[in-house]
Amino acid sequence: MTQPPPTPPEYPEPTGRPHQPGAAQVPPQYPPPYPQQPAPQTPPGPLSAVPPQYAQPPQYPQAPQYPQPPQYPQAPQYPQAPQYPTPGSQPYPPQPPPAPTPPPHIPSQAAPPPAPDSPLHPHHISTDRGRVHVSGQQRHTDATAFGNLLLYLPNFLCSLVVVGLVSLLFGGLGILVVLAWLASGALVFHRPTESALARHLLRLRYPTPQERAKIEPVWREVTARAGVEGRNYELWVEDSDSLNAVAAAGHIVGVTRFAMNQLPNGELAAVMAHELGHHVGGHAWSGLLGYWYALPGRIAWRVLRAVTGFMFRVSRVFSCFGVLFFGLFVGAVALATISTLYGLPLLILAMPYALAAVGRRSELRADQHAAALGFAPMLAAVLEKLHHQEQQQVAALTAANGGAPVAETPVSKLLSSHPDYYTRLHHLQPYLRPSR
Repeated sequence: MTQPPPTPPEYPEPTGRPHQPGAAQVPPQYPPPYPQQPAPQTPPGPLSAVPPQYAQPPQYPQAPQYPQPPQYPQAPQYPQAPQYPTPGSQPYPPQPPPAPTPPPHIPSQAAPPPAPDSPLHPHHISTDRGRVHVSGQQRHTDATAFGNLLLYLPNFLCSLVVVGLVSLLFGGLGILVVLAWLASGALVFHRPTESALARHLLRLRYPTPQERAKIEPVWREVTARAGVEGRNYELWVEDSDSLNAVAAAGHIVGVTRFAMNQLPNGELAAVMAHELGHHVGGHAWSGLLGYWYALPGRIAWRVLRAVTGFMFRVSRVFSCFGVLFFGLFVGAVALATISTLYGLPLLILAMPYALAAVGRRSELRADQHAAALGFAPMLAAVLEKLHHQEQQQVAALTAANGGAPVAETPVSKLLSSHPDYYTRLHHLQPYLRPSR
């Protein structure tokens, strides 16, 4: 027989409170496996039930703390050896802090050069000098002007012959024609004639009030240094973009618009002092006077060349016999003319080369005049700019010639009226050296 399963034992009820009918049964309280903190007491109520208290996880022991390695003492700091001064040396002053560098996004740029009319320009001069007038230095004739007149003498004699031949057409009044031509040389110093010459032949104009306000103070400074009366001369302007100036007749001083606007006032003064040197030395009036008296001979020579060229083309129609006859005729006339005028036509053929040589000498004299007034450094700078301008012209001619360089012939060098850049700069060296 099977026995019935044993019934679980009945545990006695807690003895804290007597059993009351109708009250909720309190579950049995089991002893906790781990010690815990006592729960907070809540006021008893008819329907309140105490929630079970769950066990907390066990607290594991922390890892053991190992001892740190021992700290060794640092090496002792020894004092530096004193700096003893060397023989003959002096203690250096404290160095100033370095200058702050500009930020990377702002590039450092060099200061722009000062404007030509700025007082900071090295060739800027002061024009506050008072008026200085020395009447003995107004105008004279130096050796260059005298030589220029002497070289024009053969041209003058040929022109006199031409005027004499033309005066024969007037019969008894021919002598008046010759005298009127001889007296016409005085027109070189006649102010209205000079103005007409400057306006129509040299293409000059009167300066505007703004231009006059710019060039007149410079001109007063130049004439004050030279000791001449500046009001004896007239200032003119040429509408040109090249660096140039001109001294003509007896009272004309002209500068280009480029020289007036692009040069510092010191360099402009050097240019005007150079032109004043032509006037003071007599180069301007002697050259114009010689050119005026040689003009009838020049006109006759051009007419003769035109007639001779026409007759040569006509003679070619009659083949070689016509050319031979023409050559014999022209040769006979030339021989008769040379023998009659005692060889003067042969001298006229050599006059252009001699006049060019005298003209180059007059340019050096004018440079010397400007340098003696204290404008030597400014004049050297102007000569450098002129040299650069000539190089640009040569480069343009070379490019127009297909890249082939244009060589200057010896004849063109002999006929040049101005010395080259290196010759003029060489003659300025005594004025450019510092005084000892």
